[in-house]
Amino acid sequence: MQIVIITEAAQEYLASLLDKQDCEDIGIRMFISDPGTPKAETCIAYSRPGEHNEDDLVVEYGAFNAYFEQRSIPFLEDAKVDYSADKFGGQLTIRAPNSRLPNVSDDSPVEDRVNYLLYSEINPSLAAHGGEVSLERIDDGFAVLRFGGGCQGCAAVDMTLKEGVEKNLLEKIPELKGVRDATDHSDSTNAYFR
Repeated sequence: MQIVIITEAAQEYLASLLDKQDCEDIGIRMFISDPGTPKAETCIAYSRPGEHNEDDLVVEYGAFNAYFEQRSIPFLEDAKVDYSADKFGGQLTIRAPNSRLPNVSDDSPVEDRVNYLLYSEINPSLAAHGGEVSLERIDDGFAVLRFGGGCQGCAAVDMTLKEGVEKNLLEKIPELKGVRDATDHSDSTNAYFR
């Protein structure tokens, strides 16, 4: 099963890097930090024996094994790693078009569905007032959110939270019990309403 396309040129380049390491059976590990958010970063790291997680998906690429973090797999769909030689040595490029907004479905993890709704439906509305909201974590069935921009310190944030964000999330993600605001609203410097 091939999760990520790693071109021949990229495989050769990665194999040459791995050969320079003083370790047998070293591979690569690929994952997405902050998956499903605008801060998502696609990462490739060395994976020495025992450093990968037991539930990682292992894929053999000829000269090395690649370990893919389970949590990252939906975000790595259609990803491609390539290498292009140039006069400065070359460049490894990673394209993961689904790292920030993956294709989510009803059986995707709650965290992924919340992030998808926040970034595809809720934040575009809040952006009209210079605001944004992001998911910090899911805590005992509650989405713990942090507001920023024009929403931080805004006098209307309680109404936005209950009538806008919570209503929308609960309607589309029935497993959620509710939302909680983790924002420090004492700073109203950029607030839309004061």
